[in-house]
Amino acid sequence: MKMQQMATIPFYAKQGGECELFEHAWRKQLPLLIKGPTGCGKTRFVEHMAARLGRPLITVSCHDDLSAADLVGRFLIGNGNTVWNDGPLARAVRQGAICYLDEIVEARKDTTVVLHPLADDRRILPIERTGEQLLAPPEFMLVISYNPGYQNLLKGLKPSTRQRFIALSMTYPVPEVELAIVQTETGVSLQCAMQLVQLAKSLRCLTEFDLEETVSTRLLVSAGRLVASGLPLRVACQAAIIDALTDDASTAEALGEVVRALVGDAA
Repeated sequence: MKMQQMATIPFYAKQGGECELFEHAWRKQLPLLIKGPTGCGKTRFVEHMAARLGRPLITVSCHDDLSAADLVGRFLIGNGNTVWNDGPLARAVRQGAICYLDEIVEARKDTTVVLHPLADDRRILPIERTGEQLLAPPEFMLVISYNPGYQNLLKGLKPSTRQRFIALSMTYPVPEVELAIVQTETGVSLQCAMQLVQLAKSLRCLTEFDLEETVSTRLLVSAGRLVASGLPLRVACQAAIIDALTDDASTAEALGEVVRALVGDAA
């Protein structure tokens, strides 16, 4: 979990009307569900919007062991005293922050239940252990995200949870936007950025390999940063893209052939 109050607005390349949708949702006190594949810019988008709206951002990376108490808070014992300690969700409500729960479907099933009274017209967070009912101020916003590519019968949002949120679907940027992202985030030349974007386009068209995810914008940025530090483009692509996507030797070799075809052996 991390909290940040941003002095500057993080770079985000707008893809459509997502910024306007987010701002309208915040102004109308509506919670937001963001759906999209790994590395498409969901977290950066939320960081950008929090800074743009001038609100503190509290981010929680959800995982299998995340419990309702981890979000709301618990009593802690120290120096012979029992003291209540707010969790990130309670702190966000008290501060009027934007609370972002990343990959919400990874959390335990009972966790999403505590979100329900916050995500409907009540906008309250009941804290059973202290008897409090925190009323969210107008500035508070609840944002959750998940990757539909990983969703299955065991890891999915119940309709009773989904229908409390407005939804925003994100995907990988169109080539011209992705080109701007790679250049801005890495500082590589236009030619190098174009090669990386073209590589992503080619790899995303491959359907014969059993990859859990295809190449993300995040991986392109990682490769670009390696190139900017002095590594050859082919070596950077091998480390940041191919070996990050697969452990299978034959698949890696096939992806490597695509890289060599686009950037050359010596690049």
